[in-house]
Amino acid sequence: MALKGNLHDFSFTQLLNLIHLARKTGTLAIDGKSSGARVSFREGKLVYATTGGADGRLVSLLVRAGRITAEQGKQIPENKSDRELGAMLVQAGLLTKLDLDQLVSNHVKDVVERLFAVVDGVFRFDPNVLPDDRLMADPPINLDNIIMEGTRRLRESEKLQEELPNLDVTLRFTDRPDARLRNVNLSVDEWRVVSYINPKNSIRQIMQANGMSEFQIRKIVYGMLQAGLVELMQPAGALAGVAGPKPPAPAQTFTKDEKRSVVTRLIDRIRKL
Repeated sequence: MALKGNLHDFSFTQLLNLIHLARKTGTLAIDGKSSGARVSFREGKLVYATTGGADGRLVSLLVRAGRITAEQGKQIPENKSDRELGAMLVQAGLLTKLDLDQLVSNHVKDVVERLFAVVDGVFRFDPNVLPDDRLMADPPINLDNIIMEGTRRLRESEKLQEELPNLDVTLRFTDRPDARLRNVNLSVDEWRVVSYINPKNSIRQIMQANGMSEFQIRKIVYGMLQAGLVELMQPAGALAGVAGPKPPAPAQTFTKDEKRSVVTRLIDRIRKL
């Protein structure tokens, strides 16, 4: 029987920890508002992950790693499973077994790291369900370091939520931003955000235009605020003293003892699956 729930109640980091502690085998489906993935485990260790479609197929991994061109990828028969294709490439001397394992392992870790930013959505864990035609991480990936990174990301997300609780405000450049920008090295994503900064665009609209998560946009905007590149403004048309829309009711909160009890029950349920 599958285990289902909401990411508001149990974060992705907590789910990884529970699966790790209970040494479960199966597949965890994460469906967020703007992203999702399928992550598979064997005896509590990470073996596979994909965001869907052709993303996790070996051909796509080879193209992204520069091992083959996109045109060469199209020439590979679609009826070949990843396991068959991997064996053929190793046998032909085009890849070593170590190269292949590293390629799969890096992809799996990359998918999982992106999932730490998904805080809105639902999850489903299906015990003893593994993809039968995909290459698995070999050796399976221990979750200890991944969980530690997830815990750090969760704390960072909570801090950013406190610093920037409202994404419906707008941004404007501070005085002489050009001079400041010359002394700052911005990433590609940060430049994309800069290109949308305008008193007419709220932070939420900039996030949606760039296909970013709330964690990503908060982190970028917070960094720019700290660097003195931008400052916050009220949305265009907002009037001082006029009440805005009623905020949503706060999500249910738990005391530390209640959280411990809920997590204990979830561990018991996972062990019984």
